[in-house]
Amino acid sequence: MVVIEQLLSKQEVQAYRDILDKQAWQDGKQTAMGMAASVKSNGQADASNSAIKALTNQLLAKLGATPKLISAALPHRIFPPCFNRYSQGEHYGFHVDAAIMRIPNTNDVMRSDMSMTLFLSEQDEYQGGELIIKTDFGQQKVKLNAGDAVLYPSSSLHQVSPVSQGKRVAAITWMQSLIPDAPMRETLFNLDQSIQALLSNPNIAREELDRLHHVYHNLIRQHSQV
Repeated sequence: MVVIEQLLSKQEVQAYRDILDKQAWQDGKQTAMGMAASVKSNGQADASNSAIKALTNQLLAKLGATPKLISAALPHRIFPPCFNRYSQGEHYGFHVDAAIMRIPNTNDVMRSDMSMTLFLSEQDEYQGGELIIKTDFGQQKVKLNAGDAVLYPSSSLHQVSPVSQGKRVAAITWMQSLIPDAPMRETLFNLDQSIQALLSNPNIAREELDRLHHVYHNLIRQHSQV
C-alpha cells in the first residue's frame, strides 16, 4: 500500500464537497458486478451528471500530475474516478475488484492492477467506514484525512466497514500499470523514491545519478507492457 498525503488540498476538498453534497445519490448496487452486488450498500454519484463529469475530469488531471502516484502505479490507463457515499448502516463487504473493466462510453477495456481510494470526509465526520485490506501480513485498516489517498493492489480482498454515524464520502478509481508484475512495480517505486531523495543532495555526483537513472529506465523497458 502507498499513502499519498494531500493529493487534494483542503480547499480542493471543500470545492468537491460543495458539489457532491448537493447531488442525488444513486444505489451503488447498480455499478457492482457479480458477487460484489450482494455485499454492496452505499450511494454513488451519477456519472452522467455534468457537474460530476467535470469533477471526474478535474480529478483525472490531478492524478496525472501527482509524482508519487505516477511513481507508485506507473499507470497506462486510469478508470474515470467514481464518487461514493456511505451513510449510517451502509457498508461494502469483502470483495475483489473486477480484473477487466470496460472504460465507460468506449469500446476500450483495461486490466485493474491497482485500486485507489481518495478520502473526501474528515475522520471525525463519521464513525466506522474504515477501508480494510487483507494482506499477507493480516488485515490493514485505513482511515485517512480528507484529501489523502491510498493505493493498493486490486487483487486484494477488501471491504468498507459499516458506518455507524455520519457520512463517508470518497472517490475511487482503478489503474492498469505499465508494469503488471507487482513485486517489480514495488521495486521500481522504491528505486525512484531513492533517486528523488538523492537529487536534493548536492554531494551526490551527477554520474552516480545517471547510473541509477540508467538502471531504472532499463528495468522499465524490460518489464513494461504497452
